[in-house]
Amino acid sequence: MPAVSVKVRSLGTLGAEIEGVDLARASEAEIDAVKKAWYRHDVLVFHKQRLSDDDLLAFSRHFGDLDSPPNQGAGRKSPEGYPDVYVVSNVLDAKGEPIGALGDGEASWHTDMSYAPRPPDASMLYSLEIPAQGGDTSFCSMKAALARMPKALAKRIWNLDIKHDGTYDSGGYVRKGLAATNDPRTSTGTPHPAVIAHPVSGQAALYLGRRRNAYIVGLELAESERLLDEIWSYVDTAVYSHRWALGDLVLWDNRTTMHRRDAFDPKARRVMHRTQIKGSAAPKRAPQALLAA
Repeated sequence: MPAVSVKVRSLGTLGAEIEGVDLARASEAEIDAVKKAWYRHDVLVFHKQRLSDDDLLAFSRHFGDLDSPPNQGAGRKSPEGYPDVYVVSNVLDAKGEPIGALGDGEASWHTDMSYAPRPPDASMLYSLEIPAQGGDTSFCSMKAALARMPKALAKRIWNLDIKHDGTYDSGGYVRKGLAATNDPRTSTGTPHPAVIAHPVSGQAALYLGRRRNAYIVGLELAESERLLDEIWSYVDTAVYSHRWALGDLVLWDNRTTMHRRDAFDPKARRVMHRTQIKGSAAPKRAPQALLAA
């Protein structure tokens, strides 16, 4: 086997920086090392990468089949000829139309496409243009959130399902083609277990999706809201905040983390290309035995 120079530097409870690998030319052994680090740390940061969209797609495919970009308030935004690449940007084209989605405002805590029956396993974001300030992306560990939760609360929610609303994107915009609603019981969305098991590591994690229009199936709306507020009070137990530099690529596990974005100057340019990995299966409830672990 060829020598592997991949170095993994932990960022704390959540995340790790990876050094010594050119993602455009990564060997099979290097990819294997990256995957092992990813399953351990959930969020991986790669600096000083130089990736074409073809390079980004090739690296992404090592983690599974590619998923189509989400339907955001601005619709699906991809570079011409690259339908599996999703543009996140506030830049307008010559006609005044956005070249990407999510604008320049704050994006609240969310799990990508949790409203789908089979949400993506992973997402990765690559920086092409960044503002001088703002636009940082933060990640929180849903494994750490669950571990910090009192056992009585964890026991109560373990067998409950949360309906994940698909009406609004993480920027608060109504998704293209949908109608605004504030009734989470009847809105577009999919229920998933509140506590899931990672299909590879087997570890348990909260699975919350996003707060707006969330609903705990079977409860009165007021009780659902109260319980969700209590659950959400634990999401910032372990947070890694990433300040972007040009050429950064961040890969995250969509099953064990949530993420958010800071707002930035609307006059500044921010252009990011994102891919996501198709869900290998619907989120599965964690076995009861993990509650006592």
